[in-house]
Amino acid sequence: MEIEKARSYGFCFGVKRAVEMAENSPNGYTLGPLIHNPLEIDRLKRLYNVHPLSSIEEVDPQKVKRVIIRTHGIPKRDLEKLQKLGVEIVDATCPFVKKPQEIVEKMSREGYDIVIFGDKNHPEIKGVRSYALHDRVFVVLKPEELEGVPLKERIAVVAQTTRKVDQFQEIVDYLIRRGKEIRVFNTICNATFENQEAVRELAQRADVMVIIGGKNSSNTRQLYTIARNYTDAYLVEEKGELNPNWFKGKKLCGISAGASTPEWLVDQIIGEIQKITQTDKLETKG
Repeated sequence: MEIEKARSYGFCFGVKRAVEMAENSPNGYTLGPLIHNPLEIDRLKRLYNVHPLSSIEEVDPQKVKRVIIRTHGIPKRDLEKLQKLGVEIVDATCPFVKKPQEIVEKMSREGYDIVIFGDKNHPEIKGVRSYALHDRVFVVLKPEELEGVPLKERIAVVAQTTRKVDQFQEIVDYLIRRGKEIRVFNTICNATFENQEAVRELAQRADVMVIIGGKNSSNTRQLYTIARNYTDAYLVEEKGELNPNWFKGKKLCGISAGASTPEWLVDQIIGEIQKITQTDKLETKG
């Protein structure tokens, strides 16, 4: 069986930057996981003594001297609390995440209603939403969620950096038909778009797709959703989740990985797939 990687996959600029900042800031703590990949988080713990905290309440300045802000960012009020505590702050927020934060703050100051296309429970969106200077902020995943919402005539719309462009367009189209002044800011990351297009192209040729990444990662789930529209697709976090039955009778296995998936993990899983298929081949000959 042939194995082919998507032409674009894995660590994006923001994640690579955050990991490097954590490696250069040993003995630190992050608010929540730095990125959405548990195996990479374990590596940072083991090699650099960087540990995640679950909330701002766990930051005891007597014990915690350095806090690394996760790549998804944190709510504005938590950043202000950290500054008051006087701990060293290493801001690893992705620059592409900072952009919608800045837009929401500016447009809310100018009196625009804010529509955010994204998952309201995602840490990135919690952070972006917190920058609004008023409470007229509406977080939605589908246009139907805006039905009956009493929006003003001036609306600014941004997107979670890891969402699908075509779904963002649906939200924008809905608003354009109903508002007088719509300010559209396409804050979807280029790396997300490139990874999605690459997985779509490969999935149309592959007999099976393996998507590698954290199951709590939005962009990884997006890749998996796209792949399974075209072929058999499986989402795995580690090599132990691979099932030999997935590859029986397959000629081409496509590989893609989420933006928080390190290259060492991709190589590890490809190596395990090669072992599985080689063993299957030997058993068939026997």
